[in-house]
Amino acid sequence: MSQTDEPSGTRRDFLYYATGGAAAVATGAAVWPLVNQMNPSADVQALASIFVDVSAVEVGTQLTVKYLGKPVFIRRRTPEEIEEARAVALSELPDPMSQNFNNPTTDASDSNRAMDEAGEWLVMIGVCTHLGCVPIGDKSGDFGGWFCPCHGSHYDSSGRIRKGPAPRNLDIPIASFADESTIKLG
Repeated sequence: MSQTDEPSGTRRDFLYYATGGAAAVATGAAVWPLVNQMNPSADVQALASIFVDVSAVEVGTQLTVKYLGKPVFIRRRTPEEIEEARAVALSELPDPMSQNFNNPTTDASDSNRAMDEAGEWLVMIGVCTHLGCVPIGDKSGDFGGWFCPCHGSHYDSSGRIRKGPAPRNLDIPIASFADESTIKLG
């Protein structure tokens, strides 16, 4: 038999391909659990977003809910609170930039911090940006917003820092209206 009469694949080639394929399957089976364990667990995914019924929140009142282990203030502001917040010039604010994940790269004007065009709904993470205490609401403090009793930070009716050691405004979480009476956080 001459060299030209040999079949194109030999038994040795088949063994190389079969061994390589088995090694690839074994490697995939060993690596998959390592990659899969990095996915979030079911309880974490369940908390990734929550729906809050705001139908019972009256104008001028606030609802506090727990989201990702932190308090979230949902305030339905009065026209007077909105007017007062919108009258503040950005040059008067210690932190003129916004930490608003719904509207990034914006200034801290009240219209950029509120959830709706009218400015009636304001949603903020209720943790003081100084050392993590929970501010007191219901028009506490010198500016008609929130007051942090730990170190004396004063926030206005838009959640912007106005006086005290806090370095920045109260953060705005990712939030949207699921319908006219439900807010989705996350």
